[in-house]
Amino acid sequence: MTGMPDNDTTEPLSLDEMRERYRAEQQKRIRPDGLNQWRDLFDDMDRDPFVEPGFTREPLIEETTVVIVGGGFAGMLTAIDLTKHGITDFKIVEKAGDFGGTWYWNRYPGCMCDVESYVYLPLLEETGFMPTERYASASEIFGYSKELARTFDLYSHALFQTDVVDATWDEERLVWKVATSRGDQLSTRFLVLAGGILHKAKLPGIQGIESFEGKAFHTSRWDYDYTGGSPTEPMENLKGKRVGIIGTGATAVQVVPQVARVAEELYVFQRTPGAVGVRNQQATDAAWFQSQKPGWQKERIVNFTHAVTGAQPEKDLVNDGWTELMWIDTQKMPESDEEADALDRADFEAMETIRQRVTDVIDDPETAEKLKPYWGKHCKRICFHDDYLPAFNQPNVHLVDTNGMGVDEITKNGPVVDGIEYPVDLLIYASGFEVTTDLHQRLGFNPKGRDGIALSERWAEGAHTMHGVLASGFPNMLLISLVQGGFGTNFSHLLSESAKHVARIIEKCNEDGILSIEPEEAAEEEWLSVLHGVGMGGARYFSHCTPSFYNSEQQRIDKRAARNLTYTGSVLDYVGYLERWRDVPDFSGVKTVTTPPGD
Repeated sequence: MTGMPDNDTTEPLSLDEMRERYRAEQQKRIRPDGLNQWRDLFDDMDRDPFVEPGFTREPLIEETTVVIVGGGFAGMLTAIDLTKHGITDFKIVEKAGDFGGTWYWNRYPGCMCDVESYVYLPLLEETGFMPTERYASASEIFGYSKELARTFDLYSHALFQTDVVDATWDEERLVWKVATSRGDQLSTRFLVLAGGILHKAKLPGIQGIESFEGKAFHTSRWDYDYTGGSPTEPMENLKGKRVGIIGTGATAVQVVPQVARVAEELYVFQRTPGAVGVRNQQATDAAWFQSQKPGWQKERIVNFTHAVTGAQPEKDLVNDGWTELMWIDTQKMPESDEEADALDRADFEAMETIRQRVTDVIDDPETAEKLKPYWGKHCKRICFHDDYLPAFNQPNVHLVDTNGMGVDEITKNGPVVDGIEYPVDLLIYASGFEVTTDLHQRLGFNPKGRDGIALSERWAEGAHTMHGVLASGFPNMLLISLVQGGFGTNFSHLLSESAKHVARIIEKCNEDGILSIEPEEAAEEEWLSVLHGVGMGGARYFSHCTPSFYNSEQQRIDKRAARNLTYTGSVLDYVGYLERWRDVPDFSGVKTVTTPPGD
């Protein structure tokens, strides 16, 4: 079966033929090991390259109202919202050396946000910050994170270069006892787990990966001491070097053009082609930005979310590749076979614009065919970049397509594909992050709730939460994650609303003298029913998708997976559930304690 024709004289593939092409591409990529095909970073690879080694400090023994685990946008926005509610007695525990979360770690060359900065960067109206470009660079977002921390006095609450190693609920005192890698002993009424969505980096579990004798690192631990340069300066040390990049997702799309400019030879190892649309980067029009009326950012954020979830607002304020490609919600549950055909056809046509761009840009037809993505637009995250595809026209850039199988093995010299060894000096893993693995695994510790039961034990057969925020058996523990929570193209919109919800719960508990709060199991099951109902269309759609973190690598759906869902509808609909629940005077579906034990 060949791909879509490249000219108008050939009859295009029928709907059934395209479905079969998608199915064939999916099947060759499904692996029996599912999520187990990934592994943790090596210890020496997981060190923080952005701090000076040898940091020490005296441990803290302290009581506080809130401990927030995570200093990215989720944790920062929670802290900011708490401050707005007059709650300033909190600590933020963060593994990194500063605020920023994913934007602290991801400093690889070319790194940018793929969502418009005017809707992605939170609190622009409150800070008065004007992004320099329509799509902000990682450096600018990291800088803005630090500005947010200074503006809202978060640094005085932060414990950097610190990991939580244990968190245990004390039923007698109705507090969480939190221990850290720095010897801290924190007693806190509320524990907020805001570890982030893209938090724990992963490596492919390729045979022989430990045997490589050259230099290797993950993109989130970029080693500029080796490559030279900086996020904004050329990597002069790569001149004369042979470089391999494993991965062709959102990270590689940004890294490849930068490395291609200086490396003697660049080999890009591809299992699944990424979908790469036009970015159309532009400098911010200062006059336009400064003319915006109060409330403009919230309006623009809501409008963008409507546009990328099929709501088709009367006016598309952002009007970019995202809103154009996602204008029709093709993953919804069809009401008839005719509608199913219409949705599939709309999806195929949207992705055909992506494939046609490959034809238009790539000089070599054979390379072009290998770079065309044959999967639905909701199956993986779409990328937008103006320099990735043209890089493959350079004589020093070589696409090593693995026909969906991945790299066979890695020797001391480099990757092996189809019996051919590719010796390289530097191997870069653009292999992403854990997203749908067990929460305690991503957190790096296993909270112990009532009766000492660990989260991994309580959730052994799947998650139990209300709205993805409160969990039975774990009083006063509040989650900001994808586990039974929301999901959206603009992650910061989800994080902002989740932080607002968490802060309001804590404020309400303080106002009403609530000492502990957790959901009733019946309320958790009711929420699970909502997730199942909303997810029916997505389940139909994703069953035909190429493996990715969006669908847990097409791992078999068991009892656990059937509970470890996300709310697959619009972020705005998810937020509606949170708001309606908060609007009820006495929170429904929860168990609360207002009298200390023994009184």
